[in-house]
Amino acid sequence: MLVAGELALDLLCRALDAFARMDTAAAAQVKADDQAIDAHFRAFTTRMVPYMSGHPRAIGVALDYMFVAKAVERIGDHAKNIAEFVIYVVEGKDIRHAKKRARV
Repeated sequence: MLVAGELALDLLCRALDAFARMDTAAAAQVKADDQAIDAHFRAFTTRMVPYMSGHPRAIGVALDYMFVAKAVERIGDHAKNIAEFVIYVVEGKDIRHAKKRARV
């Protein structure tokens, strides 16, 4: 999760930089890079569930780690939201939930 934390910090810094400069190219890259943090979170939870099954006494501590992992993942989501806002303000395009709209 340390790697995901570093990625989230970098993503947030880049999102704020894109916001300060109203840079849509940088914002689009932030939006794309959020997927790496999501992948780390999914991999972490995939490893933790069997661990908790095999170590019932450690479930409390494992859940604490899961909450930390979710908080880090949310930092990435907030950075992505900032990036989406930049694109909306500069280009007038609402790209939130674009994949969901394409499926409908």
